[in-house]
Amino acid sequence: MKETSQLSEFGVVLIMLITGISLVSLILFAGKLISPSKPNKLKLSSYECGEEPTGTAHVQFNSRFYVIALIFLLFEVEMVFIFPWATVFGQKTILEAAPMWGWVTLTEMFIFVGILLMGLAYVWCRGDLQWIKPRQIIPVVNHTIPASAYAAINSEVYTVKSALKNVVDEPYFSPVPPEIPPAFKPSFRKVQK
Repeated sequence: MKETSQLSEFGVVLIMLITGISLVSLILFAGKLISPSKPNKLKLSSYECGEEPTGTAHVQFNSRFYVIALIFLLFEVEMVFIFPWATVFGQKTILEAAPMWGWVTLTEMFIFVGILLMGLAYVWCRGDLQWIKPRQIIPVVNHTIPASAYAAINSEVYTVKSALKNVVDEPYFSPVPPEIPPAFKPSFRKVQK
């Protein structure tokens, strides 16, 4: 006699779901129990790719970023509806059972894609897909300084005093720059306990 399984397909999914949730909960609980908790000012500060956090975190963003993200999500999510339609539309058994079904679904999909294209054209014509490009405004200043004074200042060659004793002072605009080691020394901070 053939044994039948007591679990349906949903029962197997339920057991896998319960197992997954319990294992994740167990691992998170063990990590919380074992890991040391010694917060300090350095650990609680924000991390920005290894850089020291400076300034405020409240930065104004242009709302156009959000509009373009929403438009992208709208068209991306709508594309998800095309995949099930393509799978069902490609089945020969459905089309053989009711040949009119193929034409109806094809017409519905053309209407759906047409509405999406009309929405894209509307957004495009409104200019919501264009980034804001800054206009260059050349400042106009009323002054009495002659242009020859500026030319004389710009034509002078300045010498820079060296920070090192063994490097000879050379003009600032010399073709060969002097060999100067970097002016910074990397330093590492110790973690405050």
